[in-house]
Amino acid sequence: MTRRLHLSFACGDYDRVRALQDGRVRPEGIDLTFLPLGVEETFYRQLRHREFDISELSLSSYSMTLDQDDPPFVALPVFPSRFFRHQSIYVNRRSGIEKPADLVGKRVGTPEYQMTAGVWQRGILAEEYGVPVESVHYFTGGIEQPGRPEKLPLDLPSTVKITPIGPEQTLSRMLADGEIDAIYSASQPSCMGRDPHIRHLFEDFPAVERDYYARTGIFPIMHVVAVRRSLAERHPWIARSLTKAFEESLRIAYDDLRYRSALKIMLPWLQEHVTATAEALGEGWWDYGLEKNRTTLETFARYQHEQHLVSRRRTAEELVLASASDTFVL
Repeated sequence: MTRRLHLSFACGDYDRVRALQDGRVRPEGIDLTFLPLGVEETFYRQLRHREFDISELSLSSYSMTLDQDDPPFVALPVFPSRFFRHQSIYVNRRSGIEKPADLVGKRVGTPEYQMTAGVWQRGILAEEYGVPVESVHYFTGGIEQPGRPEKLPLDLPSTVKITPIGPEQTLSRMLADGEIDAIYSASQPSCMGRDPHIRHLFEDFPAVERDYYARTGIFPIMHVVAVRRSLAERHPWIARSLTKAFEESLRIAYDDLRYRSALKIMLPWLQEHVTATAEALGEGWWDYGLEKNRTTLETFARYQHEQHLVSRRRTAEELVLASASDTFVL
């Protein structure tokens, strides 16, 4: 009887990985123990304690580990989380912020300076709206709960001004109280929708984000699938086996979105939403692979280097394992 590897995999409960979670898709030669964990718990446990064989991981945190003498992970060209982040910048109207350039000189909360969402937000604001990374004062800490630290150590120049918030403070409350002027985040602060002075910086963010994609071809990658490097080196075949399984699970998710006999997702006008997304981003808007995502990966790598988070600007091949998406042709 052929022996299979038994590996643990921690990841969010997403439609694109659900066929792996429920067993409809099984990677060749591998039995997965799927742990459906929230991203913050997964990242914390993997970065601090290396608990899982395979995990979803912040693109920024993963990239920073490549600077270590013995990098602990390799990433597959598989991206479980993508997100346009214009919509995740929140401002207090009383701070006089009407347009992106008004952020210059302001106090900006961000849960962690190194988080992927913030890297994209700062990079886009600098490149497209004239808001240099060093032009604001950053305040770091929990959005809703006090006491959130950076998951990885930072080595930043003095030109980047960062102040951790107090042990009893939260960024959401500080924004509502006017103690900070804006938040760059992944999650929405609870003061949004409750306080009439809190709004999106880009109020028509769907139009702004569609325009951004039309001009750049970038649908920002947030997370990668990371494999313990020692495991990948000991069993080189698992990278391709896993990638094939993730691609099949993604195909099933695409099919589910287009299933018409009954709605698999509780959106009454799902077909119109899927059609509009495909028209704006193309049919394979979430596709994996290195070449299809080269521009996105290398734009992120440039932003991360410009923001002093990594020692050098890496190529797409240095960020994700190219061989994992390499396949034969008949």
